[in-house]
Amino acid sequence: MPGHRIFATTFARVYPMYVQKAERKQRTKDDVDRILCWLTGYDAAGLQQQIDASVDFETFFAQAPAMHPKRFEIKGVVCGVRVEAVEDPLMREIRHLDKLIDELAKGKPMEKILRS
Repeated sequence: MPGHRIFATTFARVYPMYVQKAERKQRTKDDVDRILCWLTGYDAAGLQQQIDASVDFETFFAQAPAMHPKRFEIKGVVCGVRVEAVEDPLMREIRHLDKLIDELAKGKPMEKILRS
């Protein structure tokens, strides 16, 4: 069975949408990058390398240096789907990221977003 089409979508194609969503709510690209680095373990250079290489979401998460263990504390609904109920592991990681960006856009403090 083929995966969801988002799996083959390039991360570089969606990344600007994350940044735009944040900026519309007076947050910054740096905030988005901080969330991405926290979630995946990429540093700024590694994140930029993934964007420049136009890797797909599947590769982006597969090559992540260290997925944050506190990501399982991310709960709630994104796009009508309860994050913790998503069964496919890759889709769950994508939904974790979506939820973090939503929290950023809703003005939640960074310490709470990063589960500090």
